[in-house]
Amino acid sequence: MAIKSLPTIAGGSAGLSRYLQEIRRFPMLEPGEEFMLAKRWQEHGDKVAAEKLVTSHLRLVARIAMGYRGYGLPIGEVISEGNVGLMQAVKKFEPDKGFRLATYAMWWIRASIQEYILRSWSLVKMGTTAAQKKLFFNLRRTKSQMQALEEGDLKPDHVSAIAKKLGVGEQDVISMNRRLGGDASLNAPVRADQESGEWQDWLVDDTPDQEERFVETEELGHRRNYLKSALSDLSDRERRIFEARRLAEDPATLEDLSAEFGVSRERIRQIEVRAFEKVQKAVQRAAKATESSPAL
Repeated sequence: MAIKSLPTIAGGSAGLSRYLQEIRRFPMLEPGEEFMLAKRWQEHGDKVAAEKLVTSHLRLVARIAMGYRGYGLPIGEVISEGNVGLMQAVKKFEPDKGFRLATYAMWWIRASIQEYILRSWSLVKMGTTAAQKKLFFNLRRTKSQMQALEEGDLKPDHVSAIAKKLGVGEQDVISMNRRLGGDASLNAPVRADQESGEWQDWLVDDTPDQEERFVETEELGHRRNYLKSALSDLSDRERRIFEARRLAEDPATLEDLSAEFGVSRERIRQIEVRAFEKVQKAVQRAAKATESSPAL
């Protein structure tokens, strides 16, 4: 998909500033307008409609790309890769499934950026398993959260805590930390020429922006709808036990429920397991039906 009016990013901080200012001129779309543009592109190959869908989400790409500034790569190239992911998302977007484009596109954007970063770093040395990729993209943030910013190897307690949090081996944490070069002072220059600023200038605000909050809220709404629909398939007793055991903030004990229903604790456990299996299957069916709904 070629977008003729897509702004270009010139080198240097001035070029980036001009680009960020330029993309602000593209208005965000209302849900109805976005749906109609997506339908025009999907059904008629309307390139003008596709262009509006892409340009209206360039700010989302820039916001996501800023979260990857700590890998020593030109931010303009990172944004450009994110834009490639955005165009792929628009190309494959199916508006009839009920999701907003931002919900769908953010995963394509992140995937495109991460693949670019992984290509730029040595995959031969870095490793390509899902766990190693997760460690690569989360080690710096996790260390920052734990204030583990000392130079050199991590302390054993930090290694253990990071490994547990990210679900990887402790040796993997040690090796990846060494490959990434450790963390220097936040006031140290990124490069010796002093022109690239200090490391603290590369810190990212982890607070979700408006688009990310919208995506999270929309996804949570879908999950709640799936669960609500699944609960309707349960009998009154199954629903009461499932909610008391799985959904309550302070779950009821088997003994409490056995007294309530006048059956054994083992019987309550069996009903709970059966109810959980029903809910799980119903949620999976609902999600699958949403994913496979035919486009008009």
